[in-house]
Amino acid sequence: MNRIRLNSLPRHRIALAVGAMLFAGCAGAELHHHDDDDDSLAVRTHAERRVHWRDAKHKNADPASYVEIKLLGINDFHGQLSTGRRVANRPVGGAAVLGAYLRSAQTGMERNTMIVHAGDHVGASPAASALLQDEPAISFLNLLASEQCEYAETERGHDHDDADDDHGNEDRAQTRKTQCNIVGTLGNHEFDEGQVEMLRLIRGGNHANGPFLETPYRGARFPYVSANVVDERTGKPILAPYVIRKISGMPVAFIGAVLKETPSIVTPQGIAGLRFLDEATAINRYVAELKAKHVRAIVVTIHQGGRQTNYIGPTQPSATVTGAIADIVAQLDDEVDAVVSGHAHAFTNALVKNRNGKEILVTQAFSAGTAYADIKLKIDWRSRDVVEKSAAVVTTFGDTGPGLTPDPAIAQLVADAEARVAPLVERVIGTAAHNISGAQRASGESALGNLIADAQRAAMATDFAFMNPGGIRADIAAGPVTWGELFTVQPFANDLVKMSLTGAQLYELLNQQWQGQPFPRLLQISGLSYTWDNARAVGDRVVEIRANGAAIDRNASYTVTVNSFIAGGGDNFGVLTQGTNRVVGPVDLDALVAYIEARPQPFGAIVEGRIERLN
Repeated sequence: MNRIRLNSLPRHRIALAVGAMLFAGCAGAELHHHDDDDDSLAVRTHAERRVHWRDAKHKNADPASYVEIKLLGINDFHGQLSTGRRVANRPVGGAAVLGAYLRSAQTGMERNTMIVHAGDHVGASPAASALLQDEPAISFLNLLASEQCEYAETERGHDHDDADDDHGNEDRAQTRKTQCNIVGTLGNHEFDEGQVEMLRLIRGGNHANGPFLETPYRGARFPYVSANVVDERTGKPILAPYVIRKISGMPVAFIGAVLKETPSIVTPQGIAGLRFLDEATAINRYVAELKAKHVRAIVVTIHQGGRQTNYIGPTQPSATVTGAIADIVAQLDDEVDAVVSGHAHAFTNALVKNRNGKEILVTQAFSAGTAYADIKLKIDWRSRDVVEKSAAVVTTFGDTGPGLTPDPAIAQLVADAEARVAPLVERVIGTAAHNISGAQRASGESALGNLIADAQRAAMATDFAFMNPGGIRADIAAGPVTWGELFTVQPFANDLVKMSLTGAQLYELLNQQWQGQPFPRLLQISGLSYTWDNARAVGDRVVEIRANGAAIDRNASYTVTVNSFIAGGGDNFGVLTQGTNRVVGPVDLDALVAYIEARPQPFGAIVEGRIERLN
């Protein structure tokens, strides 16, 4: 897999070259950020109110006898180096602002602080990171790493003390440095371009072609851990399952995991040769190993998550947490003290009980660097166990506090990355007459989804087109629209695939929007309309599919366009693997660019009633 020299191609060919040479990655299984409609200033304020827990057996103990440590949890950064995100019309995030907050949060406790990321640090990234193969996203964390951290290439070959020899992982040497202040885990997007590229980002080494910000690129200065991703042949983890950090002399372990459903949301090539084990089972296996090493303070960093119920007033320790993370936490060993979660792009800040009634602190800090979890743990010297814990999810506003003085070294990194890709991303493609949103109505239809599906249908000249909503990553704002903005909307470089399906298979396809899904995945459509009834059973919710106002024939054959991700059965749309007469077309981004360029300007898109919901 080669990189592109941006200046070596005519501008009209750069998009095609980038798309063709990047791996056809996962089209994104997380909830599109617009599904987080509770991401308001009020919810951000609630998230920042601290949850507290204290072991009743230690209620009369002298707090001065405890070792206090701090964890700063981030998740789903997705290479969001640049500023531009907003909450309640206030600026949030950007790597330099996030870095300023993380540095400020550990003032006076630098030696007792760990930065913990819960996966998807790379992938589905804006152009400033993605077109540089997401190396700047890793370099950003390297700038926050303490002097004790070392690159994997430096540590490789040393003995290690923190994992058993049977883990079968050459990156185990990263566990030797017990003072490094950062640890991360894998998300599903780390596999977008396959295992080899994922390991290159961690271990270092440049592609044969540029552009580069670092030559040589040396990889991550901090370890990645993953307990439940194993080599299919050997059954051994591909990375160290955990690390143990000595903080003020106290051992604290960090175990990593990624959602076991990763194979269903990543292209088959991305996870070839790997198995994804049950998260709780894998975590508990290494908890037992850690207890044998007399480690009692245990933190899990996991790329899986859920949502927390809305409420009025202070954050409630008993607030209900829903989603896969609740089921995983219920199964965790009592020795697990805290879980830094991700994947859902939402917030969690609650005490969640496992099946034995042990309260485990669970956090998730929204996404894209717009917040971090400020977690405090107090450990008893004698028991080595956590006796107090608390957390707050802090939004990284750019107009107050640390946000007013972005980290200068990180800001320079971002400026260098932005300048490197500017010749491509600043090209204006068209002018949007109004904001075009990817937010779905109750029916499942969105204006941006209609635009993208129409572009894909036009590119392949088919009867119909279907676009998975997880592949739509941002909105289009009114005014001039650049190539970089469209890249942010569709960053996965999936090929378009034309195929033939029967009318009966189209009914099956649309019914699969609810079948075997963690949440409904309502496809965006072009060339057809349909009605669905939420009161009907899963598997039979589609009432009627129409084309040109008439019901389609279940026995007839129709041509359809989809992207290569769902064409291979991604997002559990298995019926698409049965499509015949397949023809591979252009990259999805190129189709969108060409479609917008060809439209009368300014262009627009609206919700038209293509999808109708009953009940």
